[in-house]
Amino acid sequence: MYAKFFKRLIDFMLSLMALIALSAFLLFLTLIGAIAMKGNPFFVQARPGKKGKDGKEKIFNLIKFRTMSNAKDKDGNLLPDDVRLNKYGKFLRSTSLDELPELINILKGDMSIVGPRPLLVKYIPRYTEEQRRRHDVRPGLTGYAQIHGRNAISWEERFAYDVEYVDNITFLGDVKIILGTVKAVLKRSGISSETSATMEEFMGNEAELAHE
Repeated sequence: MYAKFFKRLIDFMLSLMALIALSAFLLFLTLIGAIAMKGNPFFVQARPGKKGKDGKEKIFNLIKFRTMSNAKDKDGNLLPDDVRLNKYGKFLRSTSLDELPELINILKGDMSIVGPRPLLVKYIPRYTEEQRRRHDVRPGLTGYAQIHGRNAISWEERFAYDVEYVDNITFLGDVKIILGTVKAVLKRSGISSETSATMEEFMGNEAELAHE
């Protein structure tokens, strides 16, 4: 009952109230971001959302505050993430303030407050059928995997948490995830993986097995 009827209504109401309450702060971050990033302070990227009746993911434009510059090498290639991630970007990431514009995605119905985090479109064919079940629900601003290590856990663990969430959506569970997220943000834990400033690219399960 909650997952089918009330979850979307709660998402809409809370995201609308949050956008109104945080409007001045969001404007401030937009102005500061434009200065720190020397241009557009927003990062917009196509991400897969909930699967439709045809079994295909709805593709939407995720909106975040930009945390990395567009610095390139002499050949015009983007520099590594750890180089482009400046101090301001690290601050936004560690406090999760870069995620605030996603409230617009939640209001529109692209996302939910709680759900599996929206990853890259190119990952879709790399999932197993079980892992792809993470797209049976709307992606979230935060999720079950985010309170169990965020970027510090393996892809396999992350997807297992995502599918577990899909199978066990409850109001109380969502509240616990939100509270756990607040705790993780305050501790600034799991921001990076062991080998990357953000998270390594998911190459598919065969690549992970070969790596092991």
